[in-house]
Amino acid sequence: MFNGSLPALVTPFRNGELDLETLKNLVEWHIGEGSNGLVPVGTTGESPTLTHREHEIVVEEVVKAAAGRVPVIAGAGSNNTIESIRLAQHAEKVGADAVLVVTPYYNKPTQRGMIAHFTAVHDACNLPIIIYNIPPRSVVDMTPETMGDLSKLPRIVGVKDATADLSRVSAQRITCGKDFIQLSGEDPTAHGFNAQGGVGCISVTANAAPRLLSQMQAACASGDYAAALEIQDRLMPLHRAIFTEPGLVGVKYAMSRLDLCSDEVRLPLSGLLDETKAQIDAGLRHAGLLN
Repeated sequence: MFNGSLPALVTPFRNGELDLETLKNLVEWHIGEGSNGLVPVGTTGESPTLTHREHEIVVEEVVKAAAGRVPVIAGAGSNNTIESIRLAQHAEKVGADAVLVVTPYYNKPTQRGMIAHFTAVHDACNLPIIIYNIPPRSVVDMTPETMGDLSKLPRIVGVKDATADLSRVSAQRITCGKDFIQLSGEDPTAHGFNAQGGVGCISVTANAAPRLLSQMQAACASGDYAAALEIQDRLMPLHRAIFTEPGLVGVKYAMSRLDLCSDEVRLPLSGLLDETKAQIDAGLRHAGLLN
C-alpha cells in the first residue's frame, strides 16, 4: 500500500496564513501526475512552525481532497510522546491511512527510550506507523536492532530512512524482515536505495517533479534500473540545488517557478540567496521542467 513516489507535501502560505485552496489544487495535481501517496505535515510541510490547529487542518484537508484515491500518511511526530499520540489519534479520526512518526529530536532519548516512545504511540492508535529516522535533524539514530524490535509490533510497518546510508537497507532487511516497508527519505540516493531493497521514496523533489519521480519509482519496481537511472540523471542537479539551503525553501521556490504555489515560508526559515535560485533554475531546466 505504501510504495512508489510519495511527495512530502509542502504547506502553501499566503500572507502568513494557510493557503488551503492551493493545497487542494496541489493534491489534485499530484494525483494526476501519478504520485503514489501523499505525506502532509512532515518537516517539508513546515510542521515545526504550524500551530496545532493548523497541523490538524492540513491533515483534514489533504485527506478530504485525496478522497481515498491515494493513501495519506499524516505527519504525527513530536519529541513529546503525549503530543505525538494526540496527532496520531487525530489523523486516525479524520481518515488518514497511516502516520509518519519521527525519532524524538532535541531531547536525545536512548534506544530504550525510542522503543518506549514508539510503543506508546502504537498502543494509542490503530493506524499503521512509519518510523522516520533522520539523524542529521533529530540528533538520534535508531539502530537497525532497535527498529527490528519495534517491527514486531503489528502496526509498525515501515521506515522512512533519511540516513543516506544505503547499507542500512540490507541491515534492516535482516532485523525487520523482507516485508518491512523501507522508503527512502533522501532524494539523491533513492535510486540506489531501491536497488538494495527499498520500495519507494518520501520525496521533497517530488513536490516539483512528481511525474518524473513516479516514473523513476515505477521503473525501479519493474526492475528496469537503467531507465530509472536516466531519470535520476535528469533530476540529480535539481536534487542537489534544492538542498543547497533548507530543502523545503528550495522546493517551494522551484514550485513558484512552475506557478504551483508561493515560495513563502515561515521564520526562522527565510527566502533563498540569488545564487541558490539560479542553481534551482538550472536544475529545473536540466530536468526539462522549465524553458
